[in-house]
Amino acid sequence: MAYDIPPPEKRPEPGYYYHFKHDPDGPLNNYAYYIYGIGHHTEDDCRPEDAFMQVYRPLYEAYAYRNGGMFDLRPLHMFYKPATLNGKEVPRFTRVIDPEVIAQLQAIKSRLYPEPCPIGHG
Repeated sequence: MAYDIPPPEKRPEPGYYYHFKHDPDGPLNNYAYYIYGIGHHTEDDCRPEDAFMQVYRPLYEAYAYRNGGMFDLRPLHMFYKPATLNGKEVPRFTRVIDPEVIAQLQAIKSRLYPEPCPIGHG
């Protein structure tokens, strides 16, 4: 039963993140995401590794419009699973901490998703 699965110990903080495919020489918002937090799968027949999902939105146009502005979900365990880039293991997501970059990503987020979000922050 999905409710019998203990909550995850590691949870990403809400905020702006870059995926490992982000190109620092490309547009500021390429492979940029806003992570709202995590959601819990409520059905009894879900796989244990899918019981907790990362709730996020992409901040680049090709994906923001793909689903009409809906939220995207990814199994939480994938958030922490390392990726391979140029033969090296790297974090799959890295939190953006530069206030100037955050301000610019926040403006992009507001433009792509103009409706107030009923969950999370930002």
